[in-house]
Amino acid sequence: MAPDDVHVGRRVLREAWARPRAEGADLLTEEERALVDRGTTPYRAALDGPVPLVPVAQIRAADVPTLPRPEGADLLQVLWCAFDHPEDDYSPRVELRWRRAADVVTALAAPPRPAVIGSDDYLPEPCVLHPETVTEYPAPHELPEELADRIHEWEEGFEGEDEEPEICYQYDLAVAPGWKLGGHAPWSFSDPFPMACAECGAGVRPLLTIDGTEWDGGSGSWAPVEDAGYTGYHFLGPALDTQITIGRGYTLQVYVCEASYDHPPVQNMQ
Repeated sequence: MAPDDVHVGRRVLREAWARPRAEGADLLTEEERALVDRGTTPYRAALDGPVPLVPVAQIRAADVPTLPRPEGADLLQVLWCAFDHPEDDYSPRVELRWRRAADVVTALAAPPRPAVIGSDDYLPEPCVLHPETVTEYPAPHELPEELADRIHEWEEGFEGEDEEPEICYQYDLAVAPGWKLGGHAPWSFSDPFPMACAECGAGVRPLLTIDGTEWDGGSGSWAPVEDAGYTGYHFLGPALDTQITIGRGYTLQVYVCEASYDHPPVQNMQ
């Protein structure tokens, strides 16, 4: 599929959801449906030469002073190859560019773009970052058993009328969802396992987590203050602004080598 077709299809859907329509009326016209389908239907195309990477995120140390970075760099650019890579758990392959913001003076008028991408799930919708510092804690299964039991007893003190805790440690306090720098990894379908740099064998540390949604659409515990009134998963909702989907609703975690920022990042999908 072509990136331009994907963006057009998304625009058509946004406009369709925003306009009033009679009960039972179709959301899209036939012409609009054709545009949306074109942006989500894979097709084969001959690729002549290298495929340009897709920009995913740009983070400045001026906005995030705690950004881990090599000496002299104050700008991180995250890009990926927007195709499934079997050797990377069938996820896009990430590359990192560490730069000096002072060197990025003039943006390219026509930056290189891939003619096709493997999935519309891997094409971010342009949006602005508003970094926010949050405190999170390890998931229950990463805690000592005695401490996990104490937390469970503490939760019982917040039970509501339906006997369900109004505060849940795992979903309200542990492992913040969404796109984040650093923090704890959201292990899901596997237990935590040691990872190492493929280049030198040194340990790695979490750099970036890429998620399909910014917070849980139910309780909204992790919702930013400016979006606190939004608690659903509507197509137009801010929790889905990036339009990214990793696997079947998972996350893509990017780790960097503790010995050298020049070594390739390590990826893990959970």
